[in-house]
Amino acid sequence: MSNLDHWVKLVHRPLNVSVLRMLGLLMSIVTAALVVWEPTLFAQAIGGFGPVISPALIWATCAAMVYGVGFVPVRWYWQLFFTPYAALPILAYILWLRLL
Repeated sequence: MSNLDHWVKLVHRPLNVSVLRMLGLLMSIVTAALVVWEPTLFAQAIGGFGPVISPALIWATCAAMVYGVGFVPVRWYWQLFFTPYAALPILAYILWLRLL
């Protein structure tokens, strides 16, 4: 195991909490359901699907789903790519935009 791999596992260890995982899974399911149910209404509520928010929405939903189901990628670079440190705040922001 490399030092980088050890460091990434050490950084992600505090997020290994079941309540936080359930919250991430719930947020990703709700976001996916809102997009699938009525995409035009959801787009209007968050200010449109632009070139920044669309990839961020897709990535954050996928990353939160990976985190929420408890899957931990083997390689350190995939752990960094699917990090909940960035995915959960992005999803929270998008859902906050939807509620306002």
